[in-house]
Amino acid sequence: MLLGLIDAEYTRHPFYGSRKIKIYLRGLGHKINRKRVQRLMGILGLAGMAPGPNTSRPHPQHKIYPYLLRGVDVIRPNQVWSTDITYIRLARGFVYLVAVIDWYSRKVLSWRLSNTLDSGFCVDCLEQALQTYGTPEIFNTDQGCQFTSEAFTGVLLQKGIAISMDGRGRALDNIFVERLWRSVKHEDVYLKGYATMPDLLIGLTEYFVLYNTERPHQSLGYDTPDQVYRTASGGGARIVDKYSEKEKSHSGIETKNRGSAIPLQVKGYPLKLDALLS
Repeated sequence: MLLGLIDAEYTRHPFYGSRKIKIYLRGLGHKINRKRVQRLMGILGLAGMAPGPNTSRPHPQHKIYPYLLRGVDVIRPNQVWSTDITYIRLARGFVYLVAVIDWYSRKVLSWRLSNTLDSGFCVDCLEQALQTYGTPEIFNTDQGCQFTSEAFTGVLLQKGIAISMDGRGRALDNIFVERLWRSVKHEDVYLKGYATMPDLLIGLTEYFVLYNTERPHQSLGYDTPDQVYRTASGGGARIVDKYSEKEKSHSGIETKNRGSAIPLQVKGYPLKLDALLS
């Protein structure tokens, strides 16, 4: 029961560490200390700012590329793609889900499941997206060893695609994929409780069709990702590095290096990320 609660709350708030998870569980009436929370999070492989169990471990010998998207206006499809890995808990153990998403339209371009964290299924996912939708100008990832591997970056470099990588500890640098994981888990995985990988494969196939072609997205003016991608209208986003000077003087809080994602057509502050990215 506690593992399920921690899993669900972490998906809602991936920046939560053991202290905040402890407070959350105590608020539900569970008598639990931080040490036990850390042990349970360890079983799940969770840590604040990480997308899932051991999914973002860097490799000391792999090249790390700079983050290229801060302050960039995303104004067209195939300008920026990004990818990430999350975990899905089944009846026995975990499986890993990787997806490639177009930032302008939020369209899921490809996805793969694997029961191991090698780079192979990530490369397969990338190659499927490239074969189906062409090449983006910029491709963004985190610093996990699957994405810094020569097998993965080599595909991007061969296609002349600029590589961007999230800053360490900056969960918002890849906010669109993080928001996708929340939608996948809360709208499908938690509701259906998949027991086996074949069941999950069938279920996610149906969900991603729904996500791309039927599910309205508030940040897209309630259009679908497919429609926005196809028409190149109604999408877009920008990663901003800090609030406006007016906000800083009003709040009196230092916000240097604090990032957030906003749709281009929405310029008012402050706004909740959940409303913007749903």
